[in-house]
Amino acid sequence: MPKPIVVIALGGNAMIQGNQRGTIEEQVKNITETAQQILQVIPNWRIVITHGNGPQVGNIMLQMEAGSHPPYNRPILPMDVCGAMTQGQIGYLFQNSLRNLVIKESSQGRLEIRKKVKIITIITQVVVSKDDPAFKNPTKPVGPFYTLEQANLIKKEHPEFTMIEDAGRGYRRVVPSPDPIKIYEREQINTLLLNGFIIIASGGGGIPIVKNEDETISGVEAVVDKDLAGERLAGDVNADAFAILTDTDKVYLNYKTPKQKGIDQMSVAELEQYLKDGAFGKKLKGSMGPKLKAAIRFIKAGGKKVVITKPEFAAAALEGKAGTTIIP
Repeated sequence: MPKPIVVIALGGNAMIQGNQRGTIEEQVKNITETAQQILQVIPNWRIVITHGNGPQVGNIMLQMEAGSHPPYNRPILPMDVCGAMTQGQIGYLFQNSLRNLVIKESSQGRLEIRKKVKIITIITQVVVSKDDPAFKNPTKPVGPFYTLEQANLIKKEHPEFTMIEDAGRGYRRVVPSPDPIKIYEREQINTLLLNGFIIIASGGGGIPIVKNEDETISGVEAVVDKDLAGERLAGDVNADAFAILTDTDKVYLNYKTPKQKGIDQMSVAELEQYLKDGAFGKKLKGSMGPKLKAAIRFIKAGGKKVVITKPEFAAAALEGKAGTTIIP
């Protein structure tokens, strides 16, 4: 009988933590620590890994902006191309970190599956609707902060950009965040799963594409929420479990208040009631909100469980010994 499938969704803290510059040394260290947890999951699960890319794509946009002025005058690349670049970058680092850990553990007699561990990164596209209302209301901030003067200059050079003032910290570009419909490479991913591969896919929420009338596809200037894309990926591979790894050990009621209380397990019905009651605190929309929405979607589509926890508790959470577990 084949092992069950888990989709492991990694937040940005699995690669670059809040107090770090994002040097390659820092990223490799963080990724290796996360890969050590994934190593513990390998014996019992077939694994698909997905990840965020916010810091990495932000760095690429900064570099392109710096190089777009004299004397270099290089063109600024569109968001879909930037997303593809980060998928390759992060996938490369994860592949090597996980493979090196497998080799090390096997050579020391602690792992007996070295020859069976095959890892691959898929440049993954996510189909969205060109009629999604998000395209008429861009809300997702991307890239660096600018002064008003800088923002006006960028708007003059790129009239198609939407710039907004962001929480008193400066001006940023915003792009649409459409809902994911399906993973375009789902058949290839499923074939690789059947052949025993650990797959890294749909990084940064996937590269958003739309289908044209002649059945061709085109990338669009947008960012798909990584948690909702992760849920779509989990559904498209018929995953049994969806593990959302983030910067908190579990989901909390009344978060960051004197009444804060961690949740070990809850049903979808209980989760929906908590959301209706506003029981998760004021910052739900930008942090935990998309994760809980993705969890509800996954369970209602037939998934068996969702776990939410920190990367270092991933293996324990899948065994029900850590984090928050959400069940039907």
